[in-house]
Amino acid sequence: MLRRSFVAGFFTLGLAACGGPPVGVGPDGLPGQQIYRISSQDTGDIQFRMLDGLNALRQAAGAAPVQLNAQLNAAAATHSRDMSVQNRPWHFGSDGSSPIDRLQRVGYQGRLTGETISETYETELETLAAWMQQPNTRSVLLDRTANEMGFSWFQEGNGKIWWTLVLADRTRSAAIAQINPLALQ
Repeated sequence: MLRRSFVAGFFTLGLAACGGPPVGVGPDGLPGQQIYRISSQDTGDIQFRMLDGLNALRQAAGAAPVQLNAQLNAAAATHSRDMSVQNRPWHFGSDGSSPIDRLQRVGYQGRLTGETISETYETELETLAAWMQQPNTRSVLLDRTANEMGFSWFQEGNGKIWWTLVLADRTRSAAIAQINPLALQ
């Protein structure tokens, strides 16, 4: 009898562990939004996951790969934080700055080819997939003239993430500068 009680108790405990609402259940009983938390130690991993993901998509589309650029990362980080302050995803800074202005401020010598932004709770790769679904952001990501990328984000305490990806072409501006140095002023 003791053995049967033990087996029944063990079986009941096992079922109890499987039952009940899953973590992250909303008030309606449906699975809730899981928060993707980013720590400062994750920066390099996240940037290289985005770089690898984007380069795989570019390769499939016949475009050359891009490489990370620290100046572009800094411009992206500044804009992500500023979008959070403004509480709206858009391409202009709270001071009226454009993506081109932000690249100039960090001393980048190349030409902006495009910028994609997002306000979301999704991971970087989920965000990349969402950008690829929209023709306007897909064309920025697959721009064949881009050869450098900056990528950064700002995460609020509630988990919301403001993503910014900047693509640019350093070689194009270098060639222009050799032809006409006044073109960059």
